[in-house]
Amino acid sequence: MKAGLFTKRYHPPGTAPGTLKAVGRPGAAGVRIHVVDYDAANFKEYPDATIDTCKACLETPSITWIHLQGHVQPDTLHALGDILGLHTLALEDVLNVGQRPKFEMYGEQVFIVGSLPVLDGDDVRMEQISIFFGANYVVSFLGNENHPFEPVWQRLRKDSGRIRKQGADYLLYCLLDVVIDQGFPVLEHFGERLEQLEIVLLEEPGKSALAELHYIKRELLMLRRMLWPQREVVNSLQRHDLDIVGNEVRIYFRDCYDHTIQIMDLLETYRDIAAGMLDIYLSSVSHRLNEIMRVLTVIATLFIPPTFIVGLYGMNFDRRAGPLNMPELGWPYGYLAVWGVIILMTAGMLLYFKFKKWF
Repeated sequence: MKAGLFTKRYHPPGTAPGTLKAVGRPGAAGVRIHVVDYDAANFKEYPDATIDTCKACLETPSITWIHLQGHVQPDTLHALGDILGLHTLALEDVLNVGQRPKFEMYGEQVFIVGSLPVLDGDDVRMEQISIFFGANYVVSFLGNENHPFEPVWQRLRKDSGRIRKQGADYLLYCLLDVVIDQGFPVLEHFGERLEQLEIVLLEEPGKSALAELHYIKRELLMLRRMLWPQREVVNSLQRHDLDIVGNEVRIYFRDCYDHTIQIMDLLETYRDIAAGMLDIYLSSVSHRLNEIMRVLTVIATLFIPPTFIVGLYGMNFDRRAGPLNMPELGWPYGYLAVWGVIILMTAGMLLYFKFKKWF
């Protein structure tokens, strides 16, 4: 996971609560406002809307979805806050990304912060999704340039879908469902990496494999820290007695809650697998070391008898001093006899080691 993506952007200590101060990312693009206003019979879409467009749509009895994509500025937040009566503390959390997923109520208005995992090659970055939900509107904020809600827009454009016949609570469910289900492909990616890493650890364990293992463990730990609280967010939506959430839609939130449980089960499973792979790595390294030591021991053992023989016949005794002083040195085939003894002893030891299954 890229460095700094989990660092919360905050105001200096002592700053007044609700202070909105621009904290931009280097090279961040400006905000784009996408407004959809619909009911069962009508549908209007404004891909590049203004604050005035938002205000005009909110004054109608139809359902209005305002989505702000990109880095939002304080003046835009102030303008939306004045129109909808958004609490300044909630607006501060929208601007200062890196918040923990949470569910808060401000009167008849619900504020939700979620974490959207996004794959960036082999890295994962967490994007904060902020949502304000009221009786007939949903306002969402997403700071990156990806468009995860394109399937929701496509469903809204069709006049035969269920989403057009439901209220803002069902639209909120659709958005949360996209955010939560985004965790499945991310975890699937880590599952494939763990499978490949397991093969490497068994066949060729090395420093690069160990570094990859520690990286995956850190990634999974960060994912757990950001995705675990989302379960409580969805649980709060289905359990709180909210007038703006119908009983029919609570069933869908229950399904969303089941998905959060599945994601956490997968996440915990992969964390256990990653933790077990460290034992596999240590066992593989120890096994390879034992194999190397076994081969070296066999080689050293095979050279002990030849070393003894050549050392014995390398002693400087004069054969002329007595008949017992190495008479073999005078044999015409003594050299070949020594080689024959060495070869026979070595072959016999190899057969014995093979019989004992020592190598």
